[in-house]
Amino acid sequence: MSITSEKNTSLALWLDHLIAIHPQEIDMGLERVSIVADRLGLRSLGETKVVTVAGTNGKGTTCAIVEHILLLAGYTVGVYSSPHILKYNERVRINGKDAQDEQLIQAFEMINAARENISLSFFEFATLAALFIFKSVKLDVILLEVGLGGRLDATNMIDSDIAVVTSIDLDHQEYLGTTRDSVATEKAGVFRTLKPGIVGEPDIPNSLLEVAKHKGTDLYCVNQHFNYQLSVDNNQQWDFNGISRSMTQLPLPQLPLPNAATALAVIELGWPNISTELIKRAISDARLAGRLEVVSQQPLIMLDVAHNPHAARYLATRLNAIKPTRLFAVCGMLKDKDCTQVIHILDEKIDHWVFIGLDTDRSATPEDLQAALCDSSSSSQYTNLALAWSELSLILTPDDAVIVFGSFYTVAEFKALTLNF
Repeated sequence: MSITSEKNTSLALWLDHLIAIHPQEIDMGLERVSIVADRLGLRSLGETKVVTVAGTNGKGTTCAIVEHILLLAGYTVGVYSSPHILKYNERVRINGKDAQDEQLIQAFEMINAARENISLSFFEFATLAALFIFKSVKLDVILLEVGLGGRLDATNMIDSDIAVVTSIDLDHQEYLGTTRDSVATEKAGVFRTLKPGIVGEPDIPNSLLEVAKHKGTDLYCVNQHFNYQLSVDNNQQWDFNGISRSMTQLPLPQLPLPNAATALAVIELGWPNISTELIKRAISDARLAGRLEVVSQQPLIMLDVAHNPHAARYLATRLNAIKPTRLFAVCGMLKDKDCTQVIHILDEKIDHWVFIGLDTDRSATPEDLQAALCDSSSSSQYTNLALAWSELSLILTPDDAVIVFGSFYTVAEFKALTLNF
């Protein structure tokens, strides 16, 4: 019996089906997905305001902070993000809650019928499903996190009211090119004519400016149109200065400060009447799984999905703030990432490395990861996370700290292993 005719088909079976019918994981381009979106009426979202967020890093955290502010202000908000950590449902949030299996299955059924003989990738199905659900519940705001690049990403079939580029660095070079200019060109593809384009990247490549000029986008750039800095008299607070408003004595967020500032630029342009006091409360509360997520205090255990040099540099600055007796790094990475550079950036911070293999064919081997270390670094290798953690957890003291990082797979495997930690 085919999945399309079987009643009460589970979400897991649907996800397996979507992978099987289009096994090419990344298949960029807007033509196929746009045709199906038009058949379902998903590119016209009525009065709903749309924010599209691109960037090498910081997309998810920027969306999370904007989401927290808007929800606290009483707006109804949908967030589409990827990848998930534990459950596929995490990719579609409605008013802060993950989509239900039934909502996703209904969306997949409708998309599968509408596509007829058009082949859609897993991500294209996911994007259409999110839009289908969002439109059915009639939200005030939709936040779309770009999956890869921007110009040819499925999310870019929607004309957003505000487009954001959080950061620009090298990643996914096989698709986005090998220079920051080429990456910036792809990410600037989310900009729209006479609509705001917010840039949180301080070192803006000329190619992004050229795309914005050609499109006629109204650019709002960090250090030009908005800026932020730690408060002069309190390094636990920070100040934001925008085009038409300034906010002082803001609480330091748990999420990266550059992304919090970019989020406030979004709020200033889209929802300028939200009060500073409400924004302060939302910034304090905003969290996102796998982004400097603290899952234990003694010993301190943090999870982070940092998997490229840009993210590793930021992680290194955050590790400077902790002073454990020993700092352990549990690191598993994908072989198509710049593993050597990531490890070099963090090596001087780490007292002992624990390199692991991940449960995917894309995993870098522990041996390859260890080869990136200098000769004096202390390290050990394990074929999998379960074995590594069973041994590491025995020697940890309350004064130690552990950073588990390197990939979404790494964080997901750790969370699944230690759900009752």
